[in-house]
Amino acid sequence: MQHFKKFMAGRYGSDQLNMALIGLSLVITLTARLFRIPILPFFGYIPLALCIFRMFSKDIYKRRIENGKFMSLTKPLTVWFKNLRIRLTGSKEYRYYSCPKCKTLLRLPKGKGKVAITCPKCKNKFEKKT
Repeated sequence: MQHFKKFMAGRYGSDQLNMALIGLSLVITLTARLFRIPILPFFGYIPLALCIFRMFSKDIYKRRIENGKFMSLTKPLTVWFKNLRIRLTGSKEYRYYSCPKCKTLLRLPKGKGKVAITCPKCKNKFEKKT
C-alpha cells in the first residue's frame, strides 16, 4: 500500500469528470452487449483510457481546468435534479414556486390561499395561490 501511495504522489487522481467517463464507458459497453453490436465495445474503451490517462497525469493544473469546465457544463442538470428531489420530498406540506425575475426556488406552505410573495433574493413581489 505504501508503494502505491508513493507512486500516486504528485499525480492527479480521480474527480467528477473521471467518474462520468467511467459511467460513459460502462453505458457504451453494456449497450453493445445488449444489442450485440460487435465493434461498439471497442469505443467503450476510449473514455476508460482517457480516464486512466487523467488519473495518472502529473499536470494537475490542466486536469483541474478540464474538471471545472465539465462541472460548469453539468451544473444546470445537477441543480435541476436537486430541485426535483426537494420538490418531491416536500410536496405534501409545501408548494414550490420560482421567482419570475431571478428564478429562485421559493417554498410556501400549502392551504394559505392567495398570498403575496416577496423574493428574498431580488425583492420582486408577485402573487400566487397556495
